[in-house]
Amino acid sequence: QVQFVESGGGLVQPGGSLRLSCAASGFTFSLYVMRWYRRAPGKERELVATIGSGGGSTSYADSVKGRFTISRDNANKKVYLQMNSLKPEDTAVYYCNAPTYSNYWGQGTQVTVSS
Repeated sequence: QVQFVESGGGLVQPGGSLRLSCAASGFTFSLYVMRWYRRAPGKERELVATIGSGGGSTSYADSVKGRFTISRDNANKKVYLQMNSLKPEDTAVYYCNAPTYSNYWGQGTQVTVSS
């Protein structure tokens, strides 16, 4: 069945960096758009970044533009989120997802930005 397994989160100081990974399975990964979302405490889920099936097209939320980079490895069915210049407001649980399979969600990975 369709599965998403996120990893790479942790505690980091403001200005630091993290690289999140997501392993996808159960569908033909290379054919689908992939996205990273986040949910901060007390807030609704927010779309962070999107990448086209071939990896050539990307888009970002204004709040992370210039700091985050989404990429993918179709051979290994993985999508990544490189996060630089992290801010306390980036603290959230981060999830990856394919819009076509929006009913399937992983456990997410916690990112905490704090001094």
